Amino acid sequence: MDAFFASIEQRDNADYKGKPLAVGYSGARGVVAAASYEARRYGVRSAMASTTALRKCPHLIFVMPRFEVYKSVSRQIMDIFHEYTDLVEPLSLDEAFLDVTENHKQMASATQIAQEIKQKIQHTTGLTASAGVSFNKFLAKIASDYNKPNGLFVVKPNDAERFVETLSIEQFYGVGKVTAERMHRLGIKTGADLKQWSEQDLVTKFGKAGHSYYQNARAIDNRPVEWQRIRKSVSSETTFESDTDNYEELLPELEKLTREVIDYVAKKGFKGRTVSLKIKFSDFKVISRSKTFPTHVSDYETLFKTGAELLQLIDLTPKIRLIGIGVKNNEEEESWADAIQLRIKFLEDDAQLN
Repeated sequence: MDAFFASIEQRDNADYKGKPLAVGYSGARGVVAAASYEARRYGVRSAMASTTALRKCPHLIFVMPRFEVYKSVSRQIMDIFHEYTDLVEPLSLDEAFLDVTENHKQMASATQIAQEIKQKIQHTTGLTASAGVSFNKFLAKIASDYNKPNGLFVVKPNDAERFVETLSIEQFYGVGKVTAERMHRLGIKTGADLKQWSEQDLVTKFGKAGHSYYQNARAIDNRPVEWQRIRKSVSSETTFESDTDNYEELLPELEKLTREVIDYVAKKGFKGRTVSLKIKFSDFKVISRSKTFPTHVSDYETLFKTGAELLQLIDLTPKIRLIGIGVKNNEEEESWADAIQLRIKFLEDDAQLN
């Protein structure tokens, strides 16, 4: 979807149409969750600190997120996807991979399917969507971002390698800002540059991700569309308006977060044995502490007591900016971003919500 959160706000309030708008908290600790295209012309981007956004665009309109509305529209969009195929892998509220090799409408053209879906989304929700069509997930994702807003871009098999070679490394799906900077220092600025590196050298420099970088540079991605994904974790977190090192202030917030996690666990029947506590300090350093139990954690008392015990083991200097608690169903390390996020009280500087 195109600027999903912001577009919904502009759709629902005529006063916002055609104006630079940001979804998020406008205070000193706020961050832009989504920016309208009018705001983007001023350099405002999602995950940008609100104070920075206001410097770039002093007349920027801030609106608080309405996640229940966004979820409702998301369900409408996902229903449209499922009219064409059961092989739908959601990436977020407004984005998904679809495998339409075999589809419910027996349509031979993936491009035609994409065009129909775009039209149905606009008719049903009043919003525009951009689509990428190709023969694997890596290329389809890049193509979907290539011609926004309201775009449709196709990467055909015979054009794929040449297309990838022309991309800047920042356009590669899965290459973030930090990795891109590392690659630049190594002289890797484009897909063509990346293609010059051996797989072993990329693994040496970037770990397991090096295998994917090697394959992607050659337009290869053999991952299937996973329409049934096993949820690995559920978590809830909050960012404080003011940094704190007061244990007595942290416990009530930990209690609220614990109840949200347990409510979800009970509602969905989620099963996990590992309790994980996440802390972000005022210097933006992030740490996590965990404890694994022999049986599933499904009650409030166990989760809260464990979270409080893990918190006591942490030196609260520098002060704490964010606290989160979660339950995982395996003992493997995983990014907190892979968890179901139940609540974010104040959007933080490195949030990526849209």
